[in-house]
Amino acid sequence: MSAFRRVFVCFGLSYASNLGRLSRALVRRQAMKIPTVIRKNWISLSAIGGLCAVPFSQKQDNLSHEALVRRASSLVTDSTNTFLSQTTLALVDSFTQYVKTIHTLVTLHKNYVASGSKLTPSEEDSVWQVIVRQRQEVSDLREDCKRFESNWMMAINLSKLAAETAYNAGADQASVTAQTSLQVAQSHVNQIRQLFMEAEKNLKESKAENSQRIKLPAAMEEEDVPEAYLRED
Repeated sequence: MSAFRRVFVCFGLSYASNLGRLSRALVRRQAMKIPTVIRKNWISLSAIGGLCAVPFSQKQDNLSHEALVRRASSLVTDSTNTFLSQTTLALVDSFTQYVKTIHTLVTLHKNYVASGSKLTPSEEDSVWQVIVRQRQEVSDLREDCKRFESNWMMAINLSKLAAETAYNAGADQASVTAQTSLQVAQSHVNQIRQLFMEAEKNLKESKAENSQRIKLPAAMEEEDVPEAYLRED
């Protein structure tokens, strides 16, 4: 019985192998019957079959290709408008914080210069440390402004391209909306940029970012020196 089973299994494997070879031969024979141009295209599609996984949407009923393109361009303008509004908000906020920080530093430095010589060494050191921290904050905020301005410029360019694309596709309303968003964003940034430039000018004129620390008179410095260090051996 076991011998019969082995013969049956061997016969089945042989049959499956022959059937596989026959199927491949039939496929090749059928391929040879296909016209040359179609056969080349078929082979090319087989070689790049991965592209078939791209989820292209089918044409919807009662909608022309032009209508679908207009709808897609409208979606693009919606996305670019969102990107533009968020980058504009980030840029305006960073510029505002930068202007406020500069104003604080300039005022603090002005008071320090005016009354620095009247302060005790400990008071002068405390005020100077505050100025140092304020300078660092100005520097950090300046870098943030540069970064957000770069993002904002990218959003401006994308919005311009989306508005032009919507116009060419016949999505007039989407194009008008995108252009309006561009004008509003540029208006807000231009206003805060004017304050930004004025703050930069005040910072440069005050020299609050690069001035040196005030040297206190020697007599005031000796007040905090322990008496033991002042005695001669």
